[in-house]
Amino acid sequence: MPKQKTHSGAKKRFKVTGSGKLMHERTNKRHLLEVKSSRRTRRLSVDAVVAPADVKKVKKLLGR
Repeated sequence: MPKQKTHSGAKKRFKVTGSGKLMHERTNKRHLLEVKSSRRTRRLSVDAVVAPADVKKVKKLLGR
């Protein structure tokens, strides 16, 4: 059976922590930042944990 390839889009969007948790960047931090408050952009800078409902699907895409 051939090797399973990692999903190229998923490997750019998600990262796995040392403990095995899946992290992703928050949305709305790409453009039109002048309009958004500093408080909001600071909050959006912090990575978030992937929702429990999506973990199985993301792990499959990452080949884990």
